[in-house]
Order: sequence, then C-alpha cells, then structure tokens
Amino acid sequence: MTERPRPLPQPGIMDIALYVGGAAQIAGHDNVVKLSSNENPYGPSEKAREAAARAAHQMHRYPNTDHASLRAAIAEVHGLDPDRIICGVGSDEVLQFAAQCFAGPGDEVIMTEHGFSMYPILTRAAGAVPVVVPETERRVNVDAILAAVTPRTRIVFLTNPGNPTGTMLTEAEIRRLAQGLPGNVLLVHDGAYTEFAEENYRRDFALADDFPNVLATRTFSKIYGLGGLRIGWGYADRALIDVMNRVRQPFNLSGVQLAASEAAMKDRAHFTRCQTENTKWRDWLRRALLDLGIDCDESHANFVLARFADAETANACDAALQAEGLIVRKVAGYGLPNCLRITIGDEPSCRRVAHVIGRFMAGRDQA
Repeated sequence: MTERPRPLPQPGIMDIALYVGGAAQIAGHDNVVKLSSNENPYGPSEKAREAAARAAHQMHRYPNTDHASLRAAIAEVHGLDPDRIICGVGSDEVLQFAAQCFAGPGDEVIMTEHGFSMYPILTRAAGAVPVVVPETERRVNVDAILAAVTPRTRIVFLTNPGNPTGTMLTEAEIRRLAQGLPGNVLLVHDGAYTEFAEENYRRDFALADDFPNVLATRTFSKIYGLGGLRIGWGYADRALIDVMNRVRQPFNLSGVQLAASEAAMKDRAHFTRCQTENTKWRDWLRRALLDLGIDCDESHANFVLARFADAETANACDAALQAEGLIVRKVAGYGLPNCLRITIGDEPSCRRVAHVIGRFMAGRDQA
C-alpha cells in the first residue's frame, strides 16, 4: 500500500529542543525536598487559597475575557495604567505573544548564552532565527547585544535577574541597552525573578514608561507561589498591548486563576514575608557555599548558582544530594556544566543542603 503523505511542520519547528523541567522525584525516596524549579517554599497566601476555593464553585461559568479586575489590582499595587497590562497563562504565554506578533520568517531574535531556555523555542515557533550572544562571567553584556543587532533584528529577550545565573544588570545598564536599540526592535524585559531583587523590583515598569518598544513581563509562579495555576502578565505601551491582545485567546485564564492571582497580588503581607525570608536564606546559603570553597555569584533571585571546579565534581555533588533526597538543577543545558542551581527553600532545607554539600566537599578533600 502506498504510504499517504503527512502534514509537514512549519520550518524551524523540528529544530526546537523540547523543554525539560526540573526533576521532582528520586527513585527510592518517598519524601524529597524539591529545589530544582525555583518554587516558593511557603506556597501561596491563604487569601489566594480561599479565593481559589470560592471560585471553584463557579467552574461551570465562563470567566470574563478582559481580566479587568486582575489588571486593576495589579495596577493599584504598582501604580500602573491597567489598560497597558496584558495577562497570560504564565509569563511564558506573554513571551509567546511577543514572539508571535513581532517576529517571523527571516527575522532575528537576540538572547544571551545563559538566558531562559524558552527563548529559542518561542523564536523558532515563530519561524525566526535565534541569535545567541555571549555573557561576561555570567552577566549580560550590553555591548555584545548591541553589536549583534542587524536590520533583521526584531526582538531582544533579556532575563533580569538572570536564570540560572541570578545576576542582575544595573538600571544604568538596562537603560543604555534600551537607548541603544532601534525603535523597531522590541526589548522584552523578563522579570520573572524581579520581585526577589528587593528595592529594585519596580524599575522595569519605569523602563516601559520611558521606552515605547519595551515590554516588562512578570509571573505569579515565583514569589506569589502560584506556579501550579500558571498566571503571568506584561506591561508595555498601549499600542504594543493592543497588538498582543489580538492573538490572545479570549478565555486564556480561568475563573480560578483570575480569583487566586488577584487575591495574591493584594496580599502584600505575604509578599513581604516571602521576599524577606528569601533574602535571608539566599544570603546565608551563598555564604555557606563560599565558606566551603565553592564559587557563587551574588544572586538577586530565589536561587543560587553553585560553581564547582568541573562538570565531574558538579555531577558527583548532585548525586550526593539526591542520595539524601535533595533535588537541585543541573544546568549543563544552559552552558554551565560545572554548576548546580539551587532553589532557596525554607531554613531546614537550606541547612540540609549546606550540610550535605559540606560533607561531600570534605570527602573530596580527603580522597
């Protein structure tokens, strides 16, 4: 029998490497401590849980399509214009809107070598070409980005603070980047971890106010502890938001998502507690790693990047952690084979990680 022809994917689709999330299980361990996905160890606020439970009684009803109440809550907390906010299924969907709307076949999209692994996926899905530029000692190099711009450049994706590096550009560096880009190039400031940067966590909104080609994105998955619900948002010039709303599915967020995220946004006490505890134990764990002779850059996110002498040592340390039921993230896929990214957990988790790594390093020294 003659084989029938099959539908062919668009060019670039089969070049996409599938995204691999952080591990959640270890064979032989029933109670693991998952520190591989940068989740909030304190979970969502009780107010968000209660709002989700109430909304669940209306699951047979379609949600509103304009997200007006959630956008109003975000705008009130941050002092923004609600009409310049767009909401998505995680900030990933907002990033997808940007790629879909502003890049296409033959276009180029710039990202840095240790940037979020979804960027090349979204770029290729739009038919565009990823252009990867080097970082300098795990920090974004503004000059390298500007030097990579060509007439075909349409988008620059910037993770700030970086994932998995945790490093952060200064406000002057970000503004130099925005100022140096042509006006027809969209700068996407991916601020998934910006809330963990304490006093700096609102400056991307000012950037979007001052530059009409800047999109600032945020997520409820990290500091708000709603990763399982998938909610994100973006803030930009009204004209950019209008374009992206044309490709957004009208019912992309459920009633439960909308209710939980609005309550989470309004619960500033829970936000402050999570921010304070993360800062405390992030700094504690970094100092513990440095005391063990493990290099670790200052982090502005909810994780630290432990740098070992080589990939073999990093893999051996990962195995030692797993043997104790601790899951961290190997980041060879981000071009950092000698590193482990460790989510900041609660106090017992951080102390366990430091203890196990300390024992591992002592064993290496004695071998």
